Amino acid sequence: MTALTPVDASFELSKVDPSATPGVDNRKRAESELAKNFDELGSLQEKLYAESKFGGQRSVLLVLQAMDTAGKGGIVRHVVGGVDPQGIHLHAFKAPTDEEKAHDFLWRVRKELPQPGIIGVFDRSHYEDVLIHRVRGFSTPEVIEERYGIIADFEKELVATGTTIIKVMLHISSDEQKSRLQARLEKPEKNWKFNPGDIDERQHWAAYQEAYQIALTRTSTPDSPWYVVPGNHKWYARWAVQGLLLHALRGLDPAYPAVDYDVAAQKKRLAAT
Repeated sequence: MTALTPVDASFELSKVDPSATPGVDNRKRAESELAKNFDELGSLQEKLYAESKFGGQRSVLLVLQAMDTAGKGGIVRHVVGGVDPQGIHLHAFKAPTDEEKAHDFLWRVRKELPQPGIIGVFDRSHYEDVLIHRVRGFSTPEVIEERYGIIADFEKELVATGTTIIKVMLHISSDEQKSRLQARLEKPEKNWKFNPGDIDERQHWAAYQEAYQIALTRTSTPDSPWYVVPGNHKWYARWAVQGLLLHALRGLDPAYPAVDYDVAAQKKRLAAT
């Protein structure tokens, strides 16, 4: 079971301690469990993939949202990176292209949804269209208000057609982000990861926290819940997200499909060659 509880209508982001580590008391234990769970995670993913080859329609979508430097890349490498790449579809959503802007905001998202048997991972997602758009005024308040409902309906549709959705906000403090940005500037081998625009976005920290508060409570549902993962400790965030992914896959309980041929007969045929 996960140590985290889903966001509900009473949730308050401001009361979540970004340095908390609910469910595990130290880094050594978390990293040990992270490594130990790779085999089970890989097995569950393989079974889900195998099911799809015999008509299974189920998939998983892990949505990662966060402020810059919160550790989305680390989640991809240290959690999702532990399973067979052929069963993963990763997509990082950047600023929309001119072609994407010519369509509705979910057009580019639908193109990247996981196929049956696949674990999809969104590094940022359709939620950018109610987060940065709200903070920077890229869309009107009326359009943004409408989008909460559109997103809820979209995710309800995905769940109804076999996709299990896990939505994660990695929650870091402003001071922790500043420290991580500073580290990127201090280390020449990390300079490439630094984006001057990240400093500009820091000026809107409070507005982003408000935008997240609204988006989280407006779009967290029993079938498509949000989880806020304290992210100041990267080791904890990786352990927690792995736990959420494992919990979802265990709930699906995928199994290797029964084959439509006589195994014993095929053994005899093979032995005769």
